[in-house]
Amino acid sequence: MFSVTPTGQEFDLELNKIYTGKITIINSSDADSDFNYQVSAAPYSVIGEDYDVDLVTKSNHSMMAEWITINNPTGSLKPGEQREVEFTISVPESAPAGGQYASILVTEDNQSYSGGSAINGVFEIASLVYANVAGETYHDGEILENNIPGFIMSTPMSVGSLLSNNGNIHESAITLLQIKNLITGEIILSKDQNGGRYSEAIMPETVRRTDYKIDNLPAAGLIAVTQTIYYGGETSVETRNVVICPLWFMAAVVILIGVIISAVVVRIKKRKLKKSAI
Repeated sequence: MFSVTPTGQEFDLELNKIYTGKITIINSSDADSDFNYQVSAAPYSVIGEDYDVDLVTKSNHSMMAEWITINNPTGSLKPGEQREVEFTISVPESAPAGGQYASILVTEDNQSYSGGSAINGVFEIASLVYANVAGETYHDGEILENNIPGFIMSTPMSVGSLLSNNGNIHESAITLLQIKNLITGEIILSKDQNGGRYSEAIMPETVRRTDYKIDNLPAAGLIAVTQTIYYGGETSVETRNVVICPLWFMAAVVILIGVIISAVVVRIKKRKLKKSAI
């Protein structure tokens, strides 16, 4: 299996200047063949609130792909071998201010290769390039939703948010989570721990729905969840008590209630029979 590092990098660009970046391509030491690769630049954008990746559509914010030149775009790596590949970004005088996004694609079109991700029969991995072109930028981010469920039947639990960006540059959203077991008093997840802090990039002129899966929760019980979102100069704090009630627990409660009702009915009937006997 081959890999590419870094998965993303960021540049501050000025008009009429040239910038250099690089990626490292690694052929796994347990690969069963040489890795013949090709490197190219493509647009990068997202589709819909779930941020499906689009490496084809051109837009005002994905023009940078046309400014990128790959140095030594083809090569071959033996198992366990790695190589740096440089690329240059030549920023034109006509480049618009604000965010520009591209992907550096590493492609293997030999279908017998066993690594990577298959895309249309081609093995391909993207390293993303985020850039801010100097000039007039404007920020317009808004927290639309801060979502915590009140009741779940199974874990993991999903919490999330809906964030909009009407500006011309990507924005960073930070989410902190705190979870406490209200029955035992145990802090299950702290915002200062791994898994309690999330950071997401919100692309210009998009709305993003985030969804975080929280595990290591009790199978049944009552927990307090606090989600704090910092984004676009706003802070949103939402706290909710969440009931965890799996199907087996609900079934047990229903059976127990049924047994109690049956016992009460039997007792009432017995009392009526005693009274009638008198």
